[in-house]
Amino acid sequence: MEVADSVTCIILLILFCGSAAGNRKALYSFKAQENAIAMAPSSDNGICKSMVETHGYDCEEHTVTTQDGYILSMQRIPVGRSGGTPGNRPPVLLQHGILMDGITWLLLPPEQSLAFVLSDNGYDVWIANSRGTKYSKGHKSLSPNDPAYWDWSWDELVAYDLPATFQYVYDQTGQKLHYVGHSQGTLVALAALSKDQLLNMLRSAALLCPIAYMGQMTSPLAKNAADNFIAEAVYWLGLSEFDPRGDAVVNLLKDICSKPGIDCTNLLTSFTGQNCCLNSSIVNIFLDHEPQPSATKNMVHLAQSKEP
Repeated sequence: MEVADSVTCIILLILFCGSAAGNRKALYSFKAQENAIAMAPSSDNGICKSMVETHGYDCEEHTVTTQDGYILSMQRIPVGRSGGTPGNRPPVLLQHGILMDGITWLLLPPEQSLAFVLSDNGYDVWIANSRGTKYSKGHKSLSPNDPAYWDWSWDELVAYDLPATFQYVYDQTGQKLHYVGHSQGTLVALAALSKDQLLNMLRSAALLCPIAYMGQMTSPLAKNAADNFIAEAVYWLGLSEFDPRGDAVVNLLKDICSKPGIDCTNLLTSFTGQNCCLNSSIVNIFLDHEPQPSATKNMVHLAQSKEP
């Protein structure tokens, strides 16, 4: 147990020290880019091209703007791989969890990835990407290099992101939608639904790893980060973006995981907790796309939800 805890702490130090260095670089370069406004990615370099169309599925890139100005990327898989008639299928919205983005629903082969499985079973699949993630860094007036861009927590996801994506899917399809949320995606749904928000547009909700408080989480990385006030430390250092990803860190982990006799499912379970369905072949795919940034303020808010 002590060895496992030590390894986890080492991973934490690598990830978050790399995060701090990367954020300092972003802060130092802010003045040179203070007038830059992030725009949504084009359809040529988005999730559709890189993760969906490669498997033979039709895919559409969409954007939706929240009331507070964030430009969110969404992907639509209108029909299954065998084709069919789009437009009359029941819509389902997939909302990822913390430090992930919509690619989380597409990492495994089509017969094992929820987005593809739903599409092949007659659903009109919509994939959301929360503010601050790679494909949702747009804003009407702010750049991600501006600390004000990162001044939000999951409260704002409840107040702005979730209503915007719900309304957009509802308007595009003319139908009430099914909702599937994972982790933080369940937290924002529970918060919204507890206030009777969005119910007029909702058919059903499936909550995967639902959370209201963080005391029962099984991820060693998350537990250590919360117990050691990692997010608070980063926050008080003035680092508004919480980014556990950096090229050097990702390349180091890939190199470690490629060595004979190294089983990096242990690395993934550090993020996820015990998981029935992980295998070592997914590690490189995971590290190509995840984890994703969030606001440090959001991480602090989540850590404060952990019961003693």
